Amino acid sequence: MSQSYIPLSISLTRQPCLVIGAGNIASSRVEKLVEAGAVVTVIASNIDARIEQMRDVEIIKQPYASMDLSKYKLVVIATDNDEANQTALKDAQRGGCLINSAFDGLQGDVIFPAIIKRGLFQLALTSQGVTPTLTRLLRGWLEARIPFGVSNLAQFASENAGTIKKRFKTEQRKYFWQSLFHGIAGQKLMDGDQLSLSEVDDLIEKADEYKHKGEVYLVGAGPGDPELLTFKALRLIQQSQVVLYDRLVSQEILNMIPADAKKINVGKERDMHLVPQGDINQLLADEAKKGQRVLRLKGGDPFIFGRGGEEIELLFDQGVPFQVVPGITAGAGCSSYAGIPLTHRDYSQSVRFITGHLKNGTSDLPWHEYQYGNQTLVFYMGLKSLRIICEQLILAGKPKQTPIALIQKGTTKDQKVWTGTLETMADDIQNEKIQAPTLIIIGEVVKLREKLAWRG
Repeated sequence: MSQSYIPLSISLTRQPCLVIGAGNIASSRVEKLVEAGAVVTVIASNIDARIEQMRDVEIIKQPYASMDLSKYKLVVIATDNDEANQTALKDAQRGGCLINSAFDGLQGDVIFPAIIKRGLFQLALTSQGVTPTLTRLLRGWLEARIPFGVSNLAQFASENAGTIKKRFKTEQRKYFWQSLFHGIAGQKLMDGDQLSLSEVDDLIEKADEYKHKGEVYLVGAGPGDPELLTFKALRLIQQSQVVLYDRLVSQEILNMIPADAKKINVGKERDMHLVPQGDINQLLADEAKKGQRVLRLKGGDPFIFGRGGEEIELLFDQGVPFQVVPGITAGAGCSSYAGIPLTHRDYSQSVRFITGHLKNGTSDLPWHEYQYGNQTLVFYMGLKSLRIICEQLILAGKPKQTPIALIQKGTTKDQKVWTGTLETMADDIQNEKIQAPTLIIIGEVVKLREKLAWRG
């Protein structure tokens, strides 16, 4: 039966620990033990340079021979000599030591986990010692998702835990810490700022109100690929209690919302709005006033054709706290995934983001400004108006052979791209079943897709 391990944290401060061996793996173990405050001795015939440079490490430069190890709390066996490993194992077992084996064939009591550190906060990962390479890979993924600012929260909690414990009962303490970590003061700490004594006093004095105080997070979910979310967006998604989301938010991102959160689909589709914009604005305020952490989740960026400005105007007017997290807008994300750079020294020195959702079906846009060739035009929500857009640009003086690209569901696994010219595109796609969301890019940079397309 293979050994099974339970994750535990152990203090090795001022505890004697022995490392047998001095190669790369042993050096890594020594570094971790020294960092933990252990009193470390290393026995090996050849000592790695990293170990020789460490202070407060006793080095015994000789091959390991059987000895009494009972004085050591932990023994790390990390040589490349099977006979020495077996001898050390028996000695450590007789001495009642905790044992860590760095090589196959010897199972010890202790695993050195892959660790993610954020100040006082530590996250340890193991795979029961079976696949350390996969464990390190998972650590890399998680490392990218845990904000460095968590260390500031942990430090604040450590410094103020005693005061809060004396001041509040258990239930009040829970609401205090939840509101601090999820609120504006917590965000300030996450960003590396310090809270003044008066701000801390104010937090404590108003602790009874935290139970009833809410906030709105206006978050850009990007163009579709969930890996394009920012770290901050992911954190706020995962701590939300009420979520209002649009139809452009991908299912993969919706799956990140806490299972117990209240989810409200307010998605807008061409010619069909599930919830009028004014009602959405008020709903955000009403839910926050109930003491909820409200997430307004939008495709792309909230402030680029996302009506985010309208929503937070109402929140400001009604005194509701809010945060805004930008997202990768469709113009930037979809063009990159389609292999179309929006600017290029040889073709385009500026970019225009333009709404293709023409009011009342009219062409009320400054078309004459779009005729020049050294710019890239990016039309959002323009699929229905494609023919009008092409015709108006040609009438304004843009060459008929100007390249154009349509990108459907950009950055997702369902991405499709069509290219053509202003003169032919509307006719070319008549029999294609193109669906929203589809982005339109017009300009000489579209030619580069033939060489630079990397996503299909």
